[in-house]
Amino acid sequence: MTTIYLVAHPEVVIDPTIPVPDWQLSERGWSRIKSFCARPELSTVSDVFTSSERKATDCAEALKAERRLEFKIEARLGENDRSSTGYVEPPRFWEIVARFFDSPHESVLGWERAIDAQTRIRESVADCVASREGEGDICIFSHGGVGTLLLCDLMGEPISRKRGQPISGGGCYFAFEAEKRTLIHGWQDIASS
Repeated sequence: MTTIYLVAHPEVVIDPTIPVPDWQLSERGWSRIKSFCARPELSTVSDVFTSSERKATDCAEALKAERRLEFKIEARLGENDRSSTGYVEPPRFWEIVARFFDSPHESVLGWERAIDAQTRIRESVADCVASREGEGDICIFSHGGVGTLLLCDLMGEPISRKRGQPISGGGCYFAFEAEKRTLIHGWQDIASS
């Protein structure tokens, strides 16, 4: 049985002057992801994939430093495309996110439709599994929004924000069995032991 760990990056340095895909992990985010990378269950990981966004590649770099595992960048693991609006300050951002999940077949303010992002993340993860080179488990660094979409798909549920990460700021992961796509556990804090 191959386990896939889908990890949503933790806290980032929010800078409205920098494009969102180029944001990096904050000091707290680095501390939390390093704690995750040292977890004993990750000793069975042989293949690592990451979104091309900086906050996700930072996570892959942390795992590489801890486990000496190279990683592959898979752009389709990226967060839902929000480039039409760029950075939106809360609370307005969370209002748009709610509409994104509540109306999955509609583009909200030009954002990628949730249904399309769900299809993209599902197919990307399947391609990661098919292209792996090792025989161990797989770690995928991605984002909370598309992670939630994948979790809904794995659970056979309609798209819903209720399956979102339980921690403000992100930094959660879930695990599922690769071949049968059976959920092992839902979102958990990356820094919990």
